[in-house]
Amino acid sequence: MSKLTFHLLGLAHLETTKHNSSCAYTQKIIKLARMIKSYGHTLYFYGVEGSDIECDEFIPISTQEVLKQCYGEYDRKTTFFKSESNDYAHRIFNKNAIEEILKRRNDNDILLCTMGLDNYEIASKVHLLTVEPGIGYTGIMADSFRVFESYAWMHHIYGLNRIEDGVWYDAVIPNYFDLEDFPYQEEKQDYLLYFGRIIHRKGVQVASDVAKVTGHQLYIVGQGSLDNPNEYLNLGNEKHIKYFPAVEAEERAKLLGNAKAVLMPTYYLEPFGGVNVEAQLCGTPVITSDWGAFPETVLHGVTGYRCRVFEEFCWAVNNISNIKPENCRKWAESNYSLERVGKMYEEYFQRLNTLHQEGWYQSNPDRTELDWLVRYYPQ
Repeated sequence: MSKLTFHLLGLAHLETTKHNSSCAYTQKIIKLARMIKSYGHTLYFYGVEGSDIECDEFIPISTQEVLKQCYGEYDRKTTFFKSESNDYAHRIFNKNAIEEILKRRNDNDILLCTMGLDNYEIASKVHLLTVEPGIGYTGIMADSFRVFESYAWMHHIYGLNRIEDGVWYDAVIPNYFDLEDFPYQEEKQDYLLYFGRIIHRKGVQVASDVAKVTGHQLYIVGQGSLDNPNEYLNLGNEKHIKYFPAVEAEERAKLLGNAKAVLMPTYYLEPFGGVNVEAQLCGTPVITSDWGAFPETVLHGVTGYRCRVFEEFCWAVNNISNIKPENCRKWAESNYSLERVGKMYEEYFQRLNTLHQEGWYQSNPDRTELDWLVRYYPQ
């Protein structure tokens, strides 16, 4: 296998650290870097000062002072992260990224753009093979190589962009998780858990109604407010709800591991919904809606239930003891670990590297398996 060189972009509006655990993209970037380095590749990382990431060189291209000037001071645990395309922080980030990448680039390097169109200016100026890893947004670039979080999201984006023929070098590779961050827990407590942004589209009202009707306490954890007329929410006085601001990794694992079940009744087409895999890693079953990525990540009747109407959500809660915690763990561990998904990314990056040779017709006489798309099911 060839040793490759990558230029990985962080986020313009946040430093890339584990402390920003509420930002799925931050966590994906950290773990993507670890997977790349585990294969011995060279990695340059470009991000905001204060980032902590495994790489060969960290190039700070923005500062905490820039973030403060652009977004002011705010509580990241209770307030949604602030960011607007082409705001001051993004303009500084893009300008400095272009300058620093041009100092280090070689023609066969790979540029990893983590935020789609927000990174387009950079990609257009440095002229490298450009990959968008882990796409869970709609603003894709027209001339990138794309890795989607789920087949559901890939086909959704193809539809939005009227892409009617398959694109050979696009791929679906799921999100990935550090098993040590989510220890398995067999014994559960009697609360239900909602984990994520507190917005209508995430189904927080449904979660509240289900918990109330089934007689359970509901823990709600995340950024936002229980009382928000813009989100049609008036949950602040509900006695069955216990609210937590966004929590760090250790507390996150405890809340997930102790829960009787995690409720994810999202209305929209979930690109991936990482909390459902985090819960399953902890041995906690999930109860979700039945669209987006959930049919790919939740084994109905094995690691949780996918529901369509209120009565089904309530039945799922009342019968959640049918789900074996060990099956949840086995499914998530076998398919979404850094080791498993790292192999998928390595296969993908090596495939792209053949574009510098014979491309689609490149032979590979050393291949002994074609397991990169295999899924592993609990027995």
